Amino acid sequence: MFAPARLHLGFLDLNGGLGRRFGSLGLAIDGLGTRVKVMRDPQAVGREALAGRAGRMLAALTARRFTALGPLRVGIDEAIPEHVGLGAGTQLGLAVAAGVAALAGERISARALAPLVERGARSGIGIGAFETGGFLVDGGKGIGGAPAPIVARAAFPAAWCVILILDEQGRGLSGAAEKAAFRTLPPFPETMAAQLCRLTLLRVLPGLAEEDFTAVAQSIGEIGARLGDYFTPVQGGRYASPRVAAVLEWLRGAGFPGIGQSSWGPTGFVFVEDHREAQALRSELVRRFGADTALSFRVCAGRNRGGEIRRFGAGARGGPGAPGKRRLMRTQYAAGKRGRDGKAEDFAFPDATRQS
Repeated sequence: MFAPARLHLGFLDLNGGLGRRFGSLGLAIDGLGTRVKVMRDPQAVGREALAGRAGRMLAALTARRFTALGPLRVGIDEAIPEHVGLGAGTQLGLAVAAGVAALAGERISARALAPLVERGARSGIGIGAFETGGFLVDGGKGIGGAPAPIVARAAFPAAWCVILILDEQGRGLSGAAEKAAFRTLPPFPETMAAQLCRLTLLRVLPGLAEEDFTAVAQSIGEIGARLGDYFTPVQGGRYASPRVAAVLEWLRGAGFPGIGQSSWGPTGFVFVEDHREAQALRSELVRRFGADTALSFRVCAGRNRGGEIRRFGAGARGGPGAPGKRRLMRTQYAAGKRGRDGKAEDFAFPDATRQS
């Protein structure tokens, strides 16, 4: 299973006066993600295979929902860094859960799997990134416990890029500290929520549809600045990392409006209109800020497709069931998934004899 990283570009309404709270903007990104293997393993019970975060998720899935599968093992081939604002926990959880569902031969949406691994408590962006990728807007959490639904999705233009600004020594809020931060924040003004929603509906989404880079970049920058100022009491400034803040302020002064912090940070980002400009800007950032070894810069494209499943099973080139051979099948994840061109495609999970 491969689950792509995502940027969380901000909340729309922490007020909740209309009955839904949070609401989020986000973008799936290419070149960074979590890759796991889930497989049957009679030797797994009692071993270190169930240690760690992925093992706890696996244990929860088999205890709560997939009780008939028997002992399983999970291996992590690569992982999004944890607590840096790129969605590591949700993508790990969904990758493990989708792998288990594939082994069970069940077709279950990521939105339905997320609560089984305790994901989607506030934002639905990570779930949407896993299912379809693209630029995403979720409609906030309602009164029930279901994850926030994705209410809008737009393809991110292929020419546009994002430069990630990474602080290897910083960590964003999570767990109990994150919950405490939300409790201590001041009331979220309805006027701010109205402006953020207006920017999203009338600037960001039309800008993506018409590939109007200036409209999108300016609006994302304004949303990020307003939210950063609101979160200042609990993160110490508009941006959580002073290192990243220095880079972002230089970018603002240099005429790049599409800047911000992903989730609780410390990761920052800047939108750039084309790949050549992104590479040149990255080189300039390295020249100016590279003496600080905690900082690094990475150019990423938007990802307009979701997670992927690679299924290994019996079979061979010479025909089904041929001995000594394995068959690899690869497909994008999602119940009711979309392909690279955005069109819906049929998909059936493999039967329970296959490894995913």
